[in-house]
Amino acid sequence: MASQAWKLEGFVQSLENWGLTDILLPFLLIFAVLFAILQKVKVFGERRNINAIVALVISLMTVIPHVTGWYDTQYDPVEILKSALPAVSIVVIAIVMLLVLIGIFGGEAHIFGLAAPNWIAIISILTIVFIFGGAAGWWGGYGWFEGFFGSDAVAIIIMLLVFGVIISFVTGEGTKEELGTMKRFGVDFGKIFGGGK
Repeated sequence: MASQAWKLEGFVQSLENWGLTDILLPFLLIFAVLFAILQKVKVFGERRNINAIVALVISLMTVIPHVTGWYDTQYDPVEILKSALPAVSIVVIAIVMLLVLIGIFGGEAHIFGLAAPNWIAIISILTIVFIFGGAAGWWGGYGWFEGFFGSDAVAIIIMLLVFGVIISFVTGEGTKEELGTMKRFGVDFGKIFGGGK
């Protein structure tokens, strides 16, 4: 048992036994949000100490009844926070991933008459929905994709797409009169990746 305390799982379990997710984290979250709102709204003026005291009292008045069991479990704000925050964090991570993908491929290129960031946004949204939906088990994971195409076909498709993008990007630098194969179809990878003028 002594060696278990030195493991990360044992340390986290010890923190949980001491009330990490029931007392400390909800208190800190409520206090930080309330204090930030009071500082922004300036209900009590510029006095940070009054804002801190009000946020502290409201946070304690929210967390202590949870610990003492005064709340009905259906209306317990701490339990609501504990069940809602994981889903909210997944949505936030998905939005951040979408913004990163759009930022990477941002540019002034046009693909089939639509600006490249719009295409990338559409593809990114579909990709993120596919990834998170598969992780959530909405369509039975990723097995259906391999089952439909076969594992070898999926690997070949991905490899061909990657090589096609790389070759188009490398060979896309030519004179203004020359049009690459992808440019004839309205796809300008040089502008998408910032290489074109």
